[in-house]
Amino acid sequence: MKLAVIGCGLIGHKRAEAWLKLGHGIAAAFDLDFHKAEALSARYGGKAVRSLEEALQSEAPVANVAVTHDRLAACAYEALIAGKHLILEKPGARNLAELAPVAEEAAKRGLRVKVGYNHRFHPSLIKARELCDAGALGPLHYVRGRYGHGGRPGYEKEWRMDPAVSGGGELLDQGSHLIDLASWFLGDFSEVSGRLPSYFWKAPVEDNAFMLLATEKGPCAMLHATWTEWKNMFSFEISGRDGKIAIDGLGGSYGTERLAFYRMLPAMGPPETTIWEYPFPDSSWELEARELVAAVEEGREPLGGLAEAKAVLGVIDRLYALKAGGKA
Repeated sequence: MKLAVIGCGLIGHKRAEAWLKLGHGIAAAFDLDFHKAEALSARYGGKAVRSLEEALQSEAPVANVAVTHDRLAACAYEALIAGKHLILEKPGARNLAELAPVAEEAAKRGLRVKVGYNHRFHPSLIKARELCDAGALGPLHYVRGRYGHGGRPGYEKEWRMDPAVSGGGELLDQGSHLIDLASWFLGDFSEVSGRLPSYFWKAPVEDNAFMLLATEKGPCAMLHATWTEWKNMFSFEISGRDGKIAIDGLGGSYGTERLAFYRMLPAMGPPETTIWEYPFPDSSWELEARELVAAVEEGREPLGGLAEAKAVLGVIDRLYALKAGGKA
């Protein structure tokens, strides 16, 4: 099952490497910068091509779309027209309206689309889901998540800071990962509020996103995504009636991935504590690719597909609407 890589930057390389680890190959590589397509092709195989059309005419049944946010939906739509299943990088589009035609076309053609929320496939999050599904935490009460980095010199001049290209700032960037994870555990959010300030970077998009989200049944998510976290950080906590999970780190500059499970005892007081550490290379890209392949072979929707991406963008659209109205 070969892959056509559309967008040959850092994420395109990660996707190509993961695809090869599954035993599949690369059919074509396309980037607006042809030298990048050549570099990916030289490293992972496949033909470097000079147009999107040529990439989509390749033998690959699957395409990876890893381009800037303003081109995500358009490239994905063209790939679906060409009959390709997709790994579409998050957030899938700049807003929900842009993603809607993609979802409609995929449904019409029976094609599978995995949106790149790869954090679901980190071992700590997989373990957390297993514990929750087994009832180890009891009914869930809330999620508390923090995710951030500090950028780099000249960050304010990059494409993520241009709202015409990115569609927004840190809310769409790392904030979308937090929203996706929170909804994976708690369900859809019916109430949305927050603040989207810009504290440090001189740009027309937010560099911090503070969110308070609630489901119809009551469980809440308190989330903070930031481009002003001077030491890279990931923290995700899930609290229930009978216990709590605390996840810290994602590997690399975010620190060793670690999950602590705190089980409340009948007498309460200090909990029974179990800790898992995952000091391994990041396998989430490979596991996510494997999920798409399985979904294609089994004729089902993948975990973290277009329905989940639409839910995330729905929350993001509402937060930006609140900001535009002076309420966020």
